[in-house]
Amino acid sequence: MSQVFWLDRLTNRATRHVARFTSRRSFVGRLGLALAGSSALPLLPVARAAAAPKAAGVNDPDSCEYWRYCAIDGYLCSCCGGTYHSCPPGTEPSAVTWIGTCKNPSDGRDYVISYNDCCGKSACDRCLCNRNEGDRPVYAPAKSNDILWCFGTQSHAYHCSVARVIGVGDGAP
Repeated sequence: MSQVFWLDRLTNRATRHVARFTSRRSFVGRLGLALAGSSALPLLPVARAAAAPKAAGVNDPDSCEYWRYCAIDGYLCSCCGGTYHSCPPGTEPSAVTWIGTCKNPSDGRDYVISYNDCCGKSACDRCLCNRNEGDRPVYAPAKSNDILWCFGTQSHAYHCSVARVIGVGDGAP
């Protein structure tokens, strides 16, 4: 019992000492300074270095950050037995696609990408990517990645998506 009493007295004395030499305004000011300072932590070089591996995926077809996947929405066929431009065995590409324009960081040029859903098997469930750069609402279906595109195939079961370059952009907005 005496140990608890001793701890209570110490806590009481420390609290009164802080209260004697600190005003509420000073406390709120210091708390605000601490909050503002902690919000600047992501600006430090350490935070930017931690984000650097994301940029490395720009040339990796198994990464959502691969440059051709700027408007993809689905499972990457490169993780599901196919490649970034061909469907896995046992599936067939949809005849209907959506398109996007992606910038290749290697040459700085824009390319028109056709995104085909590969149909005929159940969903792959690996490497799900949902990048919506340039995605349009469903009233512009050719530019929307939110539609199941397995039309004109033997099966309407979605498996994965591929990204095929179909042309070079002209640079016009």
